[in-house]
Amino acid sequence: MSESKLSFFQTVVAFFDEAARLTSHSPLLLHQIRACNSVYEMNFPVKFGKDRYEIINAFRVQHSHHKVPVKGGIRYSEMVNEDEVKALAALMTYKCALVEVPYGGAKGGVRIEPRNYEPDQLERITRRYTTELVKKNFIGPGIDVPAPDYGTGAREMAWIFDTYSALNPGQIDAAGCVTGKPVEQGGVRGRTEATGRGVFYGIRHVLSYAEDMKKLGLSSGVEGKTVVIQGLGNAGYHCATSFYDAGAKIVAIAEYDGAIASPAGLDPREVQEHRKATESILNCPGSQNLNSSQDALEYECDILIPAALERQITGENAPRIKAKIVAEAANGPTTAEAEQILYQKGVMVVPDVYMNAGGVTVSYFEWLKSLSHVRFGRLSKRFEEASNLSILNTVERLTGQSLSDEEKSQVIRGADEIDLVNSGLEDTMINAYDNIREVMHSTEGVDTLRMAAFVLAIDRVAISYMQLGIFP
Repeated sequence: MSESKLSFFQTVVAFFDEAARLTSHSPLLLHQIRACNSVYEMNFPVKFGKDRYEIINAFRVQHSHHKVPVKGGIRYSEMVNEDEVKALAALMTYKCALVEVPYGGAKGGVRIEPRNYEPDQLERITRRYTTELVKKNFIGPGIDVPAPDYGTGAREMAWIFDTYSALNPGQIDAAGCVTGKPVEQGGVRGRTEATGRGVFYGIRHVLSYAEDMKKLGLSSGVEGKTVVIQGLGNAGYHCATSFYDAGAKIVAIAEYDGAIASPAGLDPREVQEHRKATESILNCPGSQNLNSSQDALEYECDILIPAALERQITGENAPRIKAKIVAEAANGPTTAEAEQILYQKGVMVVPDVYMNAGGVTVSYFEWLKSLSHVRFGRLSKRFEEASNLSILNTVERLTGQSLSDEEKSQVIRGADEIDLVNSGLEDTMINAYDNIREVMHSTEGVDTLRMAAFVLAIDRVAISYMQLGIFP
């Protein structure tokens, strides 16, 4: 089968198999890591109004149980199918291994177009889907922990939490059954922005390697880099604002209904406000409309960030990509055939399996918060401030110099929850990239970041299985 004919899951398996050949693990162990352990497809009726019913098709896939619970988002899309959910679950396994969070991979999907439903109808679908998961023991803080994905958000996660709690009265750790909840319902500050901010932290660190950037004809650092964003959803928007605030120039933005561009740069916040007012990014002041969303992918830039859906960069359009770095904020946006073309052109592809791991990283922090039943920083913030103030007072006394009240407040401030979450996310993305880059430079036969990421992930999952005593 040619690469252009591979399905999404088959593409993930192809990447896996190529990397697996570069490891020394037994074929039996590799087969276990490659396969999806549990695939659950369900069909359930939901009543809308007095006499209207609809049969909803949905999935939950648990790819690997080398660590439990398993973890993965739930997407609402009419494009959802078994192959897609299996691919996303597999990617979650490798993603969690790369950023060293103790989960196996999972994914869920409900085959609906959420824009076609009223909020109360979406609530009925979500609660019934959660009930089906509970029936089969496919959800729980120590079993399987969903999160938001394409088409879902904090609202849906709150419904899931409430439904699970109602069906499991008295379970003290029930809040750990799902992440991405509203902060008021036990969520963690920074989770909404996590995926996009993680992309920013990752690329900022990629750009810090001057020797790597020299090969691409780029300077170090984010400031002044031209960026194209495909997809202004949750991940794309927060990614765009992070780059904009750091001094990068957002020269084009694409959405499902079209694309806009401006060589002078776009303010993503202004684009978002225009979109809220007009329900489209098109005709945004200070920009020009492009002929299609695909045109944005081929727009000249330093960094292209596909943050929409899978299979956006293919063998057909890859030759026309003008970016020097492709940062995969979405899952599976580049086909295997396209990646080979980009590699031959000298384009650096920073793979999704690392690039969008910010979401699961901060989900892990939220899960820890739910299990510990205490907000991050609550026990230490005031102590830190008192200690910092004591040190500052001593320095001022010994030097005879005094700071202004504003300067003092900055120096003595203790860390809030958002500070700790962002610090943990930044550290995770930096360490993960350093590990991937080290594998690429030290392992014979590994010549791309994606292959290095898969080799590293396979090794870590394999070690977990061997530590369990399942394989020699």
